[in-house]
Amino acid sequence: MLLDTCALLWLAAGSKNLSATARRRIKAAPDLHISAITGFEIALKNRSGKLVLPARPEEWLDVVLAHHGIDVVPLDLQVCTASVHLPAIHRDPCDRFIIATARLNHWPVVTADTRFEDYGIEIVA
Repeated sequence: MLLDTCALLWLAAGSKNLSATARRRIKAAPDLHISAITGFEIALKNRSGKLVLPARPEEWLDVVLAHHGIDVVPLDLQVCTASVHLPAIHRDPCDRFIIATARLNHWPVVTADTRFEDYGIEIVA
């Protein structure tokens, strides 16, 4: 299962923005992953002041990922090129990397973004 950036932030904060279904599926998932682009998004939001973290983004991510047993999927050549060949439904390049990662690995995505479904991806909302 792959977590979108918002889902990782909600999970880390214990936010009720994660539905009971999403929390249950995350807990039952044999493997949890994020795309490396999620680190970029979090660091960028932190630097711009849109996201306040209790530590530097890389330190915060290390703690959160270890605590929840989440692996990071790199942006390899296959993911990067696949993201370019996706239909132009979603324009956010970071989300396109996440979508490509999910499609290549046949993983559902925990996200509030219903446009992911337009790519044939199971979403856990």
